[in-house]
Amino acid sequence: MAAGKKTAEGRGFGFLFEMGCGKTLTAIATMGAAYEMGAIKTVLIIAPTSVCSVWPKEFDEYADFKYNVAVLLGDKQKRLAALRSLAAFPFEALRVAVINYESTWREGIFEALLDWHPDMIICDESQRIKEPKAKQSRAMHELGDAAKYKLILSGTPIQNNAIDLYSQYRFLDPTVFGTNFFAFRNRYAIMGGFDRRQIVGYKDLDKLIQKEHSVAYRVTKEEALDLPEQTFLTQYITLEGKDKQLYNQIKRDSFAELEDGGQITAPTVLTKLLRLQQFTGGFIQADEGIKPEFVFKGKINALEDILDDYVISAGKKLVIFCRFRPEIDLISDSLKKKKIRFASIYGDIKIEDRGPIVEDFQKNPETKVFLAQIDTAGLGITLTAADTCVYYSENFNYAAYSQSLARIHRIGQKNRCTYIHLVVEHSIDETILKALARKEDLAKTVVDDWRQYF
Repeated sequence: MAAGKKTAEGRGFGFLFEMGCGKTLTAIATMGAAYEMGAIKTVLIIAPTSVCSVWPKEFDEYADFKYNVAVLLGDKQKRLAALRSLAAFPFEALRVAVINYESTWREGIFEALLDWHPDMIICDESQRIKEPKAKQSRAMHELGDAAKYKLILSGTPIQNNAIDLYSQYRFLDPTVFGTNFFAFRNRYAIMGGFDRRQIVGYKDLDKLIQKEHSVAYRVTKEEALDLPEQTFLTQYITLEGKDKQLYNQIKRDSFAELEDGGQITAPTVLTKLLRLQQFTGGFIQADEGIKPEFVFKGKINALEDILDDYVISAGKKLVIFCRFRPEIDLISDSLKKKKIRFASIYGDIKIEDRGPIVEDFQKNPETKVFLAQIDTAGLGITLTAADTCVYYSENFNYAAYSQSLARIHRIGQKNRCTYIHLVVEHSIDETILKALARKEDLAKTVVDDWRQYF
């Protein structure tokens, strides 16, 4: 009701639903209602690249009205051709174009989207435009100014700072927080540090939250769903003998390089931590090397035990997330040796091929394992055919980790969800897991306290 009222006034609205609570379904229902009322004929959906191919499937499953969805993929000419084809569609139906954020501001594409004059624009995972100065954020603002109806969809509109809201609401409804970022920042942030350029605190957050929810509706899992419980397990792997010596050597060398490295920055610290995490995953790569060298079998051995228990013996489906491509290759080889049919998504898999891969895992009883890089497939897909997920490795970002948890714990899941973290004892793995438990983004905390990680 509230969403319909705001939309009828030509203003934007936000569905701030936690992951798995059905914000895509609700957005499709909103589009359908507006279309049936004659309020809209065209919709532009901007989404993360990995989510674009999901939207047509969601329409197929949920839409109870006539529609034509085109995902704008490929090079510029292919994207423009797809948009022209959609515009020329001869039958009465809601016309929906889906494109990734990174393409919206490109020369030729941005102008074409403006010329198309979509009646409604939906910003999926709207936290992607939290930086007001970024080109894709500015493009979204301009597109939003030209559209009559707007929606933002996000379970995590604020990832790290309260000021993340500004750019999203600048797109959604400029009357809420205004059109001047610095005025917004000065209103709600306490500045300090060198030349008072750093945010050291916030003020009047009650008013900020009140304004945020004046054009948005928040749904949490506790409020909306009777989802089964989640169980988190940690399976420890011990470093011994030569493996332990090699890990400690990498750790000492990294520490020494940082000690002698002059100015310490997050990228330099994270690069050293990356080397340690790559080792716990099983491989190292020399600076002059072309291919990674597999040196540590602890984690892959532990994973193979889980495969034996959960997949081969119990016949259950399993999701495996990891961070690095060499880990994908290592696990793939293990699955092939065990003759386990699996689906896999990583950076090199084309966007248009990912939807069928997910569908195969969800519907094919013979496909037992879904193997993916967390940054590529941790967002926007449904993997409820499994109720158990193994984290072979994680990245440093809490938001990405939190999103990935909801791939199996969402609408459609009927079983208790179990998450198994493979952790090498007394290693960077433990540090990362503790940071994630504190809901920290490790990349933002390492500069001041980098010594505790080595």
